[in-house]
Amino acid sequence: MTVAEEIAAQNELIENVIATAQRLIRAEKDKSKITPAYIAAKVQKAVDMFTGDEPVVIDQQAVVSTLIQRFSHWMGKSTTMKDDTNHKEWLNAARKADWQYWRRYQDFLESKLSDTVVEGVDEATDNILELLEDPQRTDSWDRRGLVVGHVQSGKTSNYSGLICKAADAGYKIIIVLAGLHNNLRSQTQMRLEESFLGYETTLDRSPGMPIGVAEFGGDLKTHSATTRADNGDFSKAIANHFQGISPEARPWLFVVKKQKTVLTALLKWIQTRVADSTDSEDGRKLVTKLPLLVIDDEADNASVDTGEDIMDENGQPNEEYKPKTINSLIRQVLHAFTRKAYVGYTATPFANIFIHQKGSTKKEGPDLFPKAFIINLSAPSNYVGPARMFGKMTKDGRQGVLPLSRDIEDNYDEGTQLGWMPPKHKKTHEPLYEGQETVPPSLHEAIHSFVLACAVRELRGQGTEHSSMLVHVTRYVDVQNHVKAQVEEVVRRMKQRITRGIDSETLLAQLRELWENDFLPTRDEVAELSTEAERPALLPAWDDVVAALPNILADIQVRSINGTAKDALDYAAPGAALKVIAVGGDKLARGLTLEGLCVSYFVRTTKMYDTLMQMGRWFGYRPGYLDLCRLYTSPDLIKWFEHIADASEELREEFDFMAAAKLTPEQYGLKVKSHELLTVTSPLKMRNSETLSLTYSGTRPQTILFRRNVETQETNLEATDALISSLGAPSEREIEYQRDGEAHRWKNAGLWRDVDATNIITFLESYLTHPAATSAKAAVLSDFITRMNDTGQLTKWSVALIGSGSGRGESHQFGEITVDSFPFRKLDETLDKKDPSKFAIGVLTDPKDESIDLNDEQWRAALELTRAAWKPEPARGRVNPPKEPSGKGIREARQKLGGTADRGLLLLYPLTPYDTEKDPKDPQDLVVPGWTKPIMAFAIAFPASEDPISVSYKVNLLYWTQEYGPSE
Repeated sequence: MTVAEEIAAQNELIENVIATAQRLIRAEKDKSKITPAYIAAKVQKAVDMFTGDEPVVIDQQAVVSTLIQRFSHWMGKSTTMKDDTNHKEWLNAARKADWQYWRRYQDFLESKLSDTVVEGVDEATDNILELLEDPQRTDSWDRRGLVVGHVQSGKTSNYSGLICKAADAGYKIIIVLAGLHNNLRSQTQMRLEESFLGYETTLDRSPGMPIGVAEFGGDLKTHSATTRADNGDFSKAIANHFQGISPEARPWLFVVKKQKTVLTALLKWIQTRVADSTDSEDGRKLVTKLPLLVIDDEADNASVDTGEDIMDENGQPNEEYKPKTINSLIRQVLHAFTRKAYVGYTATPFANIFIHQKGSTKKEGPDLFPKAFIINLSAPSNYVGPARMFGKMTKDGRQGVLPLSRDIEDNYDEGTQLGWMPPKHKKTHEPLYEGQETVPPSLHEAIHSFVLACAVRELRGQGTEHSSMLVHVTRYVDVQNHVKAQVEEVVRRMKQRITRGIDSETLLAQLRELWENDFLPTRDEVAELSTEAERPALLPAWDDVVAALPNILADIQVRSINGTAKDALDYAAPGAALKVIAVGGDKLARGLTLEGLCVSYFVRTTKMYDTLMQMGRWFGYRPGYLDLCRLYTSPDLIKWFEHIADASEELREEFDFMAAAKLTPEQYGLKVKSHELLTVTSPLKMRNSETLSLTYSGTRPQTILFRRNVETQETNLEATDALISSLGAPSEREIEYQRDGEAHRWKNAGLWRDVDATNIITFLESYLTHPAATSAKAAVLSDFITRMNDTGQLTKWSVALIGSGSGRGESHQFGEITVDSFPFRKLDETLDKKDPSKFAIGVLTDPKDESIDLNDEQWRAALELTRAAWKPEPARGRVNPPKEPSGKGIREARQKLGGTADRGLLLLYPLTPYDTEKDPKDPQDLVVPGWTKPIMAFAIAFPASEDPISVSYKVNLLYWTQEYGPSE
């Protein structure tokens, strides 16, 4: 037996032991008995069953750890927003009784995942399938939806389950649109062979070796028109071999790239070989006997039409409009069937929301807007996403951040814009560090971190699993190849020094310093932020790590990822686990999974939410090695990822509230357009690239960006003084409520009720917001309130001055209120370095402040609304039900309650003028040089409205592109 065969046999034995022990544990009815000791006993029983008297060595503790984690996982429920127009309910237990594709896929999943995760996939795919139409329904129907997951969270598992159920239900043609590059298409094909087909595809498209689900069920004779090979996509040549498909046949699977040649060949084949009828109105070839399911993986990429606005002057679709090629071909494929369902999958739905709801043309039919449904998937509790990686922004700074990010700033010189890898460079760029043909120290350290991570995984019993490192610093292939050669040289020298003992002392000293100053404390910090089941094991002894280094370094390979299928095939090849440093660019940025990703070294210029989120290959599942993971990137990008985490959570919370209110996807589309859009997605995908139209109803704009000059601060303080003087004596001072037994206090504060809207408008017309602010633009806010007043809305207001805080400064008299303790807000140091003329804070307001004018009854109503929309979802940090209403819940309550609660709330914050808490009189600590008075900031809580008004303002596209990078 070869070494590779021995390793494969050992891996199979471990998988069998885990699967058997899991079944034994699952059979226990009393779940309280499932303790670590109980799991260990079942593992021993499974080991005995498979090994008998043979002297086989299995790391039982590693198996026990795996099962402890599986049985501690849990999932929240998915949330759905839908439109049932022309939809007929059809999915019931009787219909599912004899489903074979799903049953064997379920067994396959249960051999690898926890019961709760598999149950979550079952429930979520049922939810999606029942919103599609019954494939046995013979009249015409068209259902289009969107499934929103989390980056690297298991969307493929979900749509594999959906495909299995759709095939069982009677869908006959299943087309999966799998990215733009061969490697992603090939990876998707292989996954569907494992989860749906049950066999490896061969060059002649006949079934090859049985794999995956084949172990759990017989040959279901599913056909695949595409293969796993580099050239296995659909083509004109392949189309010539295929005749029509009969309705009685088993389903056909097509895994195709979103590419003009491929989709054109597929469309032509459908029209010439599959169509069985002709449209009576326009003569189009139609397929009436075969129901179609299209799965669009990464649906926000290439599928969205980026052409100009397609409405005529009356707001009606221009039927002669020509959409962009890929969008057109996908729609034509759908338009060729009388019975069809389209399901887009994405983690970044921003662009899809901008698809025109009513866009339709003669040739293509309707656009791809998810009119029928949008489903927000939950991720399991062990998923590490943006919310867990980057924490949550609060008024006291970010909370719960995993300590895994490492700042890199040695890739270029900011002053000269030269160096190893400047953000902007040409395809002829030569990456040199200080004139030398080598990588910068930060990448040296990242490679050292990867080597140590591989060693620890080996010593923790994870040596049979793949480990990867990602180096993503340029989009140009020639520059990537240059970087690859430099990385190979670093690894080669490490091997030489460790294995031959040439100058090994210096290298081992560097590694030990990294171990003691980084790995040891990080493990302890991650342990504190983890649940008991997810807590990482203690790190091994340093001497054991050193002993493991020669073999680890011998196994490490450096690969270019440039879009060929081979890149995806490597992980599937039998033999030892790979230890790969993958150097790539855009081909790595979307969809491609790097197995066992431990270390990412990442330099990018774009700041668009969707592009950056998709580049987050480090999100995902890191069982047993989360504490070893590292993200090396610029402080700038970390700030942007934090921003994305907050924005994504806001949009998901908005979605939860609207789903609870039974609103439709079209209504959600209007809501998302009112978010702080300018960094959400490419201006091309935004369709309307010059004028931004939004409504503030139900939102809470707040000033977080400020000018650093005395004149502006003087103007804003005067505007505040004038407002408060005009209001007279406050309705209440020293405000305190008992909320469910807990005191909510606002000391040194004032509250004015029944304030006329004209006072608010006058204040906003005087206040100077920063021109780069997105939602808190005083002039636009003033315009919005004025227009709402014209319809009889927002005519009365509450105004609150929040004076108490821990900050410092000279006292200030606001009308009848003397404030001598100003709130302190942490400054964004990254922005300070970039542009000294402005400064920013993270979050201004506390959700609690939005309830300052609500009585107990109104507060409880807001809490009930918050709880009704809330669902447990560990990936978003949601574990325990809320005890207080969220800001969103309070704004929804304002609209629903009416009376004194149905009004806007202006919150005024005099912030401390000092940015540290050291010396209260040190001029060096002044945020604005020469300004010792309070810095005035404000937030506005707008009630939700049944009849919101939209306001528009011009977007400077040149400024946009300079600030956020070009469209991708």
